[in-house]
Amino acid sequence: MKLQLCGLLMSLALPLGAVTNLLPLGAGLRTADPSAHVWPDGQLWLYTSHDQECQQDFHMKDWLVFSSHDLKNWTSHGVALAVDQLSWADDYAWAPDAAYHNGKYYLIFPAGTGVKNRQDPSKSTKWMGIGVAVSDKPQGPFKDAIGGPLWRTPYANDPALFIDDDGTPWLYFHGKDFDYYVVKLNDDLTAVAGDFIKMDMGGYEPKMEGPWVFKRNGLYYFTMPEQNRDLAYYTATSPTGPWRYRGIFMPRDGEQNNHHSIVQYQRQWLLFYHQWLNTPGCPRPQRHVAVEALQFGADGSIKKIQRPSRQAPFPAQK
Repeated sequence: MKLQLCGLLMSLALPLGAVTNLLPLGAGLRTADPSAHVWPDGQLWLYTSHDQECQQDFHMKDWLVFSSHDLKNWTSHGVALAVDQLSWADDYAWAPDAAYHNGKYYLIFPAGTGVKNRQDPSKSTKWMGIGVAVSDKPQGPFKDAIGGPLWRTPYANDPALFIDDDGTPWLYFHGKDFDYYVVKLNDDLTAVAGDFIKMDMGGYEPKMEGPWVFKRNGLYYFTMPEQNRDLAYYTATSPTGPWRYRGIFMPRDGEQNNHHSIVQYQRQWLLFYHQWLNTPGCPRPQRHVAVEALQFGADGSIKKIQRPSRQAPFPAQK
């Protein structure tokens, strides 16, 4: 199914950072937590979580996948994986990531069980872990590769898989009382290979979720929503640090969370993230994937992006 973006996405010839763009990726779809990648076919692939319509909380059941040749025309490939295909989880299909490695496509995903009691956390039974699914095609369908999570303790979600130039796969994540750790995976990405490594963050470790790691001009970037809201970053000369805090590059939108990914496509660096927008028929703002052009300074700094004002979403495509 081809989905036109009504000219909303930028022409790459436009001035950098000139346009803010929503991605109306389908009628009635609420997409969040975008993981953007460019695979050997030259397309940009986008893996997202999928909010239920007018969602009040984060009970999510599947992950979606989209692709584009030009950032103007998108193909929806539907559901990449759903929690009803898992034997070890039945809820919380939260922020995914993806990888192309040794000729296979991987979906790295969090999922869980139990109930979160927001009024009385002592009664919560919610647990989450990180799984791995594999496919011969970037759009899937993906199949659970190991029939369980990579580990059960610590509680973990929001995986970010970074494969370095030498082929080493590093998995970053948000963990309960376990942030700012990284672990190496084995060569087929189906098991951890060694101990968790507590990274040196230079003495500054704010509350965070949703890390994303990339490399540019020999410099590693560890980015995350600081306090779960403001997009901030560190840099290092190694994927395990020590890291130097560099500040916030996209400020928060009120008290709503954010989740993002950063990718270079056709010589342009792009920031994918989600906005919380007033949505007709829903009593509260809902999440919608958006994109901004990303610029860097000569010293490797990320130039600050002014978050756009909240707006109503564009009409869904038919």
